[in-house]
Amino acid sequence: MNTSLIKNKKIAIIGGGPVGLTTARILQINGADVTVYERDINKEARTSGGTLDIHSDSGQKAIQKADLMDEFYKYARPTGEKMADMYGNITSDEIPNEENAYLRPEIDRNDLRKIMLENLHENTVVWNSHLTNIEKIGEQYHLEFKNGSKTISDFVIVANGGRSNARKFVTDKEPQLSGTYIIQGEIENPERDYPEFKPKYGDGNVMAMGEQKMFYTHTLGDGSVHFGVSFMADENWILNNGLDFEDNNNIRTFLNETFANWDDDYKAFFNVATDFSGLPLRLFSLEEPWKKHSNITLVGDAAHVMPPFAGEGVNMGLMDAYQLTENLTNGEFKTLQEAIDDYEQKMFDYALEAQRQTTKMEILLHSDITAEDILNSRGGV
Repeated sequence: MNTSLIKNKKIAIIGGGPVGLTTARILQINGADVTVYERDINKEARTSGGTLDIHSDSGQKAIQKADLMDEFYKYARPTGEKMADMYGNITSDEIPNEENAYLRPEIDRNDLRKIMLENLHENTVVWNSHLTNIEKIGEQYHLEFKNGSKTISDFVIVANGGRSNARKFVTDKEPQLSGTYIIQGEIENPERDYPEFKPKYGDGNVMAMGEQKMFYTHTLGDGSVHFGVSFMADENWILNNGLDFEDNNNIRTFLNETFANWDDDYKAFFNVATDFSGLPLRLFSLEEPWKKHSNITLVGDAAHVMPPFAGEGVNMGLMDAYQLTENLTNGEFKTLQEAIDDYEQKMFDYALEAQRQTTKMEILLHSDITAEDILNSRGGV
């Protein structure tokens, strides 16, 4: 293995989510001098979020390259999925078997992040580092952070999400609203707060559709349940919806009115859930090429944020980590820029296809199509 492209290079990764941390881990075990700058105050700051299905033909390749599959298997779990209709009827129940158990296992978002954090060198992640300015001077990038600190880097990998403020060196384009709005919530203790839920819906995932809306749940490793609802909304509504996510009763009232014709099962769920959050979904399309740039690139949502409806977002980000680090260490490229250019060309191909599939699924899930048709359209769980 030839690591000359990263030898004596000071590499900065902006963003300490799963993709940024996985990229850092792979580079670090190949001898790179890499530092991750993360805006969270410390590693305990991010405690919410659902589960991620990590695909064997994409996301798991990066975890394997990071030499962390054994750790991954400690937390990942084969997960079934039930389809339901708006009346609370279970219409299908897909349960993984021995053959496909780990093709798309689920892992809690925080567990994947924990695995990566625990396997980086001490002080690799610099917390409380909210990037405020990035400037290229000569061949180096000068980074400034909200806490007043500054640093210089030879190579910058931007992994700080769909609303990245470091994308400007690569493209002038910004993510656009996809037309879908999602509201999420949590049930910390379903056995106590909604004991009827798990006997009917189980410990896997649930998806229900009706009236051009979608409801889903993910069961986390600790037994808590993360849920979401999504619906199409125009830009005017998104910008002026008037929802108060500091007021649980305000959100419950909205959900009960929006899903008035749905079964009481779903309304009971709304009425015991807490920690509501809402966000408009965005797409950073790869239909247009990026402008000329050097010694900087994008990975994960910073490169190709997309709605979650095809389960591809984090997998494409982990594929970025795999492909970029492969190019930097396989000895096939003479210069750092050649390795970056080839990575971006490959990334455009696989991530653009994922975006197109995601858009197709977003439309289907918020149409009048049946749950069975949705399942058939994506080839099952």
